Amino acid sequence: MIDLNTAGAFASYDASGNAHIRVGLYLPGIRQQDGFSVVVRIIHSADRFNVSVKTQDENLTWVENSDLDLWTATVALAGTGNSHSGDEGEYLYRFQLWWTAANGTKMLITSWFPDPFARSTDIGLMSAVTLSKVSTAFNWTDNHYKTPDLQDLIVYELQVEEFNDTFDGVIDRLDYLDSLGVNCLELMPVTSAKLDFDWGYGPVYHFSPHPRFGGSAGLKRLVDAAHARGMAVILDVVYEHVDTSFAYYGVYNDIANTVGPLHPASPLVKGWNVWGFGPACDFTQPFTKDFFVAANQYWLDEYHVDGFRYDEVTDLYTGARAAGYAELAEHVYSHSLTIPRFQAGATSYSRLIQCAEALGRSKDVMNQTYTNCAWTNDLLNKVEDMLSWNYVDDSFAHILDPSFSGYPSSQTVVDSTNHPVQRPVAPFQYLESHDHSQLIVFAGTLNDNGPLPEGNRDLFYKLQPYAIALYTCQGIPMLWQGQEFADNYNLPDNGAARVHLRRDTHWQYFYDQDGQSLIRVYRRLGQLRRASRALRGTQSYYYYQQSHQNNQIIAFHRYAAASANQPEDWAMVLLNFSNSAGQINVPFPKAGNWQEMLDADQRNYTLAVANDGDFETIVVPSNYGMVFIRET
Repeated sequence: MIDLNTAGAFASYDASGNAHIRVGLYLPGIRQQDGFSVVVRIIHSADRFNVSVKTQDENLTWVENSDLDLWTATVALAGTGNSHSGDEGEYLYRFQLWWTAANGTKMLITSWFPDPFARSTDIGLMSAVTLSKVSTAFNWTDNHYKTPDLQDLIVYELQVEEFNDTFDGVIDRLDYLDSLGVNCLELMPVTSAKLDFDWGYGPVYHFSPHPRFGGSAGLKRLVDAAHARGMAVILDVVYEHVDTSFAYYGVYNDIANTVGPLHPASPLVKGWNVWGFGPACDFTQPFTKDFFVAANQYWLDEYHVDGFRYDEVTDLYTGARAAGYAELAEHVYSHSLTIPRFQAGATSYSRLIQCAEALGRSKDVMNQTYTNCAWTNDLLNKVEDMLSWNYVDDSFAHILDPSFSGYPSSQTVVDSTNHPVQRPVAPFQYLESHDHSQLIVFAGTLNDNGPLPEGNRDLFYKLQPYAIALYTCQGIPMLWQGQEFADNYNLPDNGAARVHLRRDTHWQYFYDQDGQSLIRVYRRLGQLRRASRALRGTQSYYYYQQSHQNNQIIAFHRYAAASANQPEDWAMVLLNFSNSAGQINVPFPKAGNWQEMLDADQRNYTLAVANDGDFETIVVPSNYGMVFIRET
């Protein structure tokens, strides 16, 4: 069983004021009795570029009969010459693997490899640890915070560097995100990676926030600041495959390619990702499952995150590996039952967010595992096609109602007393994601000056009915950074340029006429979804007989039943995807006064419906829509 109090590096002063670094490293199958030895190389970060200061190299001791072949050492930091060894500050470290043959010949197997359990890192894939005489514990202020319930989420996916450089840069934009109705941040991978810009989907570390983003303290500040605004934070984690620099691939691969020593199999990696993304994680092995459960529990406990978006589950939830993913999700859910921010009561489910990128398998993972939400490209693929070919049809309306397509709306889990309870599940619904060109690209890449390499933002108005659909549909709406002001990156379909293209958010678009017009719509919709139980509910009806009758207008209503302390709630949504205003004659399901709310800040438009089911004829503006809420 992995023990995070043992694995990794820990710097401290003893009672006599002497500085030490204790390191622990699990290398299953790699034993001293088979001729292997491990060296840790340590240097103060202030000395790393000083050619006269050498690393302090120490042999690790193999712990005999340890279940996971633990190697450990406590290194005394003794300053010599002009080095900073023993001083407070950051220390960099890495490991070497050696093998000694029976004849005494010593061979270097791996010249250096990073600590797979490092809690901190520095440039050049260096593992790091900080020595300090004062406590560096973070002062959390989120004791009273509760993770929002799944039905109430509005998610915003972002890549930290592209969005606003650092974790603190994201904090600077939290009020802005709140204005869009957002109450959940989905951060693309934040763990340390190679310095070449990419999306972070080739992980080397699984316990360390990237120092370029602001490191451990920066991520904690972001989570704490988000929680102060009632916003959840979930991390995009990559557990299906790893980078070739990852220790449990590189070390074991080096041994396998060396003549002489025994060739133990990696405890975590086997084979290769089917798309060539890197070595695949072997979820049939206990160590693999234990490693990633330990990682998730660490993020939940140490960083107070609210859940995870699991990358590439489509390829992970197959064959013998599927059971390993299911076990991971269940173990993490069980751990979350001990954390107050996820609890709404002793007999309630945990509000932990576990979202799988299981394209094509979303229904399976939500039906069969403790995954309570999932990515699905159904809506994204449809709107890209609709915008490209200028049409709307019934299948679009059906996608806005996941239950129509067979998505589950609940699953059975256990509460903190181990009794079965029902909890909601739902797919994420989105028009854009990091994996695709932004939606404006499909409206056109031409303007009066000819071809453009990106989407033509002059056509921003064509995005409006899609935004209205996103905020009023069933499921969990998710925005991708910049879509709310028609950011217009055209992403290559494949190749290295796809993941190495840095798409800095065009914040100047926030201030121009196109951006301001579209942002107004998003902000109104965010307020509406937050205020309306009907828009967050799980019931809807598509008026297929009245929709797209010689025009491109569709209608559906949303409904939430009365509860013990809240009345029933109704909403009617009308969407016009054409370039001309048009009218629709549609029955309103409930008598009463219905107020149009999308433009209620600019005009008062109320319908008095005398009887349940009375038809009303309404003119809907072009490339726009209306959202009527029944007054109670």
